[in-house]
Amino acid sequence: MSAYGDGSRRAGAYRGGNGSRRTGAYGPTELLVIAKEPVTGRVKTRLCPPFTPAEAAELAAAALADTLEAVLALPARRRVLVLDGRPGPWVPPGFEVVPQSAGGLDERLAEAFGGCTGPALLVGMDTPQITAALLAPTLAPGAWDGVGAWFGPAEDGGFWALGLADPDPALLRGVPMSVPETGAVQRHRLVEAGLAVRDLPVLVDVDTAADAHRVASAAPGSRFASAFGRLTGAGVR
Repeated sequence: MSAYGDGSRRAGAYRGGNGSRRTGAYGPTELLVIAKEPVTGRVKTRLCPPFTPAEAAELAAAALADTLEAVLALPARRRVLVLDGRPGPWVPPGFEVVPQSAGGLDERLAEAFGGCTGPALLVGMDTPQITAALLAPTLAPGAWDGVGAWFGPAEDGGFWALGLADPDPALLRGVPMSVPETGAVQRHRLVEAGLAVRDLPVLVDVDTAADAHRVASAAPGSRFASAFGRLTGAGVR
């Protein structure tokens, strides 16, 4: 996918005093999901044990399906699945699939935003408890008025969502990923760039079996909760 590595921007956009771009210039927000193909042995390996690699892949597939369903329920100018791997019949209609770039996660996230031409919101596949209602504030009329970024912190110190009014890849490059301070560094980068940041609720990422139980309990009607209950032989509460 292309990236505005030189920081160029589409002509004619209105830029607010804090560097934000009003949605009126481009229409609704672009929605991005960054994910890995749910292949046994390549996804959710930290769930093993107690789950087997095949069971971990099943949980990953369920989490991704729930995430894509939530995004499909939202109005968007464009929905993009930024995928590490190959798409299959599990990709629902309504998504454009683009490959993830090479490099570390910061570079892959930067490239994902670089392919956008207007306000964009990116989520991962590790929070299947998200709902359209949870994300709705980022897409409401005026969501970007005076707002440069939306930030969804994760309980483990990372982040589960990032929205940028002006998707500049430089805002992500060089941020240390998968460490306890990832979210703090990323949010500081946004503030340091002069952006007004609005926060979304703190959510739990699915990394460990304990996380999986908590997330399944938080979303009892989800595919993820159903898969978790079936694999563990117990319901979730």
